[in-house]
Amino acid sequence: MTIKCQVKSIEPLACNTHKILLHPETPVSFKPGQYLLVVMGEKDKRPFSIASSPCRHQGELELHIGAAEENAYALEVVAAMRDALNNHSYIQIEAPNGEAWLQESDRPLLLIAGGTGFSYVRSMLDHCIAQNVQKPIYLYWGAKTECQLYAFQEMQQIADKHQHIHFVPVVESAPADWSGKVGNVLNAVKDDFASLEEFDIYIAGRFEMAGAAREQFVEQKAAKRDRMFADAYAFI
Repeated sequence: MTIKCQVKSIEPLACNTHKILLHPETPVSFKPGQYLLVVMGEKDKRPFSIASSPCRHQGELELHIGAAEENAYALEVVAAMRDALNNHSYIQIEAPNGEAWLQESDRPLLLIAGGTGFSYVRSMLDHCIAQNVQKPIYLYWGAKTECQLYAFQEMQQIADKHQHIHFVPVVESAPADWSGKVGNVLNAVKDDFASLEEFDIYIAGRFEMAGAAREQFVEQKAAKRDRMFADAYAFI
């Protein structure tokens, strides 16, 4: 369904990442973990995860868009959003999309995000908190540098408040005072778990990351292939 949206606000998060709030002309019903398509042209529709959760979005859709200088694909979307905000015009989206939404299950959750893939797992985590889900939840967030973990403090506060929620930040390049994990986020997961057999696993990141996770976790950690979810799996 194509829907016109007002751009309510654009705020910098960190490291060329923008938080964008859209107000759709008609309400959008979606599930945690689904995404929308920003319509840039008739054959140019660009996917972004919905960072807000279905139960607490108050009619607005939140996006986290990483738009570094070398990323024209995202930069053009942010520019179009800014034009719509400044000119009081509209952006068109298609929503909802995606089959890798949060499933109802008693199995513990493992949420893995690379970079702005955090928006995918953020929707799920917020939904679980709002619904008072008490099963163990582990969120691993990987980035090149600490500054790309733009919701680091928020996540630390959530983990401190909820004993069943565990936040594990992982950076490839760490400053001297970094106390978290260093290296590849998938390796961090493998180091921390002897088995992933009991987990529902949700992954957001580059296609090669999602593919590597499925291959490595199934072969090395007994993960159930049919309990691993990522939008990438519809394409690879």
